[in-house]
Amino acid sequence: MQSVNYLMKEHRLIERGLDLLEKSVALIEANQSLPEEFVQWVPDFFMNFADGCHHAKEEDVFFPALKENGIPVEGGPIGVMLYEHELGRDCNRRMREAGESNPFNGSQFSDAAVEFIPLLRQHIFKEDNVLFKMAANVISLEEDSKLVQLYEEVEKERGLDKRYQKYEADIIRWEEAIG
Repeated sequence: MQSVNYLMKEHRLIERGLDLLEKSVALIEANQSLPEEFVQWVPDFFMNFADGCHHAKEEDVFFPALKENGIPVEGGPIGVMLYEHELGRDCNRRMREAGESNPFNGSQFSDAAVEFIPLLRQHIFKEDNVLFKMAANVISLEEDSKLVQLYEEVEKERGLDKRYQKYEADIIRWEEAIG
């Protein structure tokens, strides 16, 4: 399914961001410093790409399509995904606040990151292996194509259409810098 592959491609980039976040936590725990730019960048990545771009497509396009095709929101997998989006937003807010504090609050950053990393990894796993498989059973090929068009419309309307390329370049830069 094109609509699912579109979201899964974004998941792979988000996972690379999580890998960087894990490495940053290890550096903090080893009492090593992080580049100030990174502690500003990483919450921005999760807020503006993972949430503002990826979750926006899920919440505004994909989940409503699943609901229309009989997958329940309340008491169902969509409700769980929405709840986890909110939990992730809270963790990311705390990471951002820690990065903006002067001096940098490594302990607060690390605590929020340690909560966020498994939450988002498990969230992605559930979407990739449960929700997206459910979608394949209820979304027609015609509707699948329409979902991809709607994703692209969401990106263009909100100025998100170059966000993947921007953050992919950023990820590559940070992978080289942090390892």
